[in-house]
Amino acid sequence: MATAPAAFPDGLSDVSIAGDPLAWPHLAPQPLAHPTTVGDFAALARRVAADRERWEPLVRYDALTRWYARLETGPGYEVWLLSWLPGQGSGAHDHGRSSAVMTVLSGELTELGAGRDPRALTPGTQRVIAPGYVHEVVNDTLEPAVSLHVYFPGLTQMTPYPKQPLRQETTEGRGALLG
Repeated sequence: MATAPAAFPDGLSDVSIAGDPLAWPHLAPQPLAHPTTVGDFAALARRVAADRERWEPLVRYDALTRWYARLETGPGYEVWLLSWLPGQGSGAHDHGRSSAVMTVLSGELTELGAGRDPRALTPGTQRVIAPGYVHEVVNDTLEPAVSLHVYFPGLTQMTPYPKQPLRQETTEGRGALLG
């Protein structure tokens, strides 16, 4: 009668696959503690948006200028809360080298961008904005609005553009932004 082989000291057997991360959990990559991808930043914005008790008591409205407050910072990102009274807007601008995820929390905003029809942004709507993309956000309704903005890396530059309609024209086979 044959005897069973002795147990391997590492808990594996002779049929274990070399390099199996389940066999060596200490070698598996650890989840990152901070967001690093566009999807991570969009998820961060959704989590903050869902936590009304965190942001709603902070909201203020200013009749002279848009109100804003920084809610959070982390390695390579910032989270901002902005309020918009009827008629207030950002003016045409870009975010320099930063990308952004904008989430509408309450009310309705309109985004104007080069070569695009105006886009209505309602609560829960998220927009991902690439570095250098020129756009304008306005509250053209009769009710106040609140939005959340995650900038990555943190916002260090916001380039304003002259007040002109944002549109795309082609010049000598290349797109030229007017506005």
